[in-house]
Amino acid sequence: MTTFYEPTASEFEHLRRCVDLAREALDDGDEPFGSILVDAHGTVRFEDRNRVKHGDQTRHPEFEIARWSATNLTSEERASSTVFTSGEHCPMCSAAHAWMGLGRIVYAASSAQLVQWSAERGAGPSPVAPLPIATVAPAVPVAGPVSAFADELRELHLRRAGD
Repeated sequence: MTTFYEPTASEFEHLRRCVDLAREALDDGDEPFGSILVDAHGTVRFEDRNRVKHGDQTRHPEFEIARWSATNLTSEERASSTVFTSGEHCPMCSAAHAWMGLGRIVYAASSAQLVQWSAERGAGPSPVAPLPIATVAPAVPVAGPVSAFADELRELHLRRAGD
């Protein structure tokens, strides 16, 4: 049974932006994922969406956040930040997040939900195990999934082009 997280009003707005970025990615022919980095003062410092359609499968928005933070934030700023994302980080992104010392992660849809939606649309298995963030990066505080976005994200993932 999934336990859903109830976000604060500001967390909800940040997740709303992530889902909008995911829709933007899908509308551009990419996979529907979006993420933002918010500093300790609530300011959005960086945002991106999936950009893997041209063959570079590392162009996940969460990985781009980790890369960007390396040259644009101090270690203290990274640690006090929060990454909001439409889908729970994959193992690659979880590892990058932890290696960069980024703070909390709040996600709208879980890896388990994403696996279920992929199966519903007949996609084959992922080349990477769908491990929860806590398995890959156990020291990173995590919150999610958020039930309010489940139907919308499911619809986006069911519309996604074949793998």
